[in-house]
Amino acid sequence: MEIVWYGHSCFRISERGKGSVVTDPFDAAVAGYSPLKLKAEIVTVSCNDPVHNYSKTVKGDPLVISGPGEYEVSGVFITGMHTVSEKKETDGPRNTLYIMDFGTLTVAHLGRVSHSPTQSDVEAMGSVNIALVPIGDGASLNAAKAAEVISMLEPNIVIPMHYDTPYSKLNLDPLSKFLKEMGITQLETLESYKVTNANAFTEEETHIIALDPKIMS
Repeated sequence: MEIVWYGHSCFRISERGKGSVVTDPFDAAVAGYSPLKLKAEIVTVSCNDPVHNYSKTVKGDPLVISGPGEYEVSGVFITGMHTVSEKKETDGPRNTLYIMDFGTLTVAHLGRVSHSPTQSDVEAMGSVNIALVPIGDGASLNAAKAAEVISMLEPNIVIPMHYDTPYSKLNLDPLSKFLKEMGITQLETLESYKVTNANAFTEEETHIIALDPKIMS
């Protein structure tokens, strides 16, 4: 499996023999970064916002999933679960987090979730190998809340998203604030994250993997 980050909450997740997934494609005019030039079989949209729902930028006639339910596409099993995505739980737009089961690995994309899941939500999500977690506040989790959610999910790997970078036009907290909350003083960033299967995770401890956003020419 390879996971590439294109900025904000947008990733491309590909696994040999399975359909590729693009999460939360954005309008670059709003989000910053570079215009997306991606192709996939599946697109997941966490909430109705131009920095999360710009699915028309993804080529290949993908199936666009934008709400809760269970889906099976090109060998990938996807479960969407509703959460509330704004600080005010009574009137905020809904967020959908997605659990993507690729057979040997399970990836959770939390979308623009803004609060800790309930214990029943955690149980419904099941075992998560890789969690893509918002950390930069701005109508989503701040660093402290992100750390709390990570401790509840206990994934093998956490890849932060939804935070400030030199390319972002959004008012978000930087990665360094989250790393400080997690007690990490230094972290090397990668171009992409690659893993073969769940057997690669030999330790119970959760590891943080930071990716450089891939800027498309």
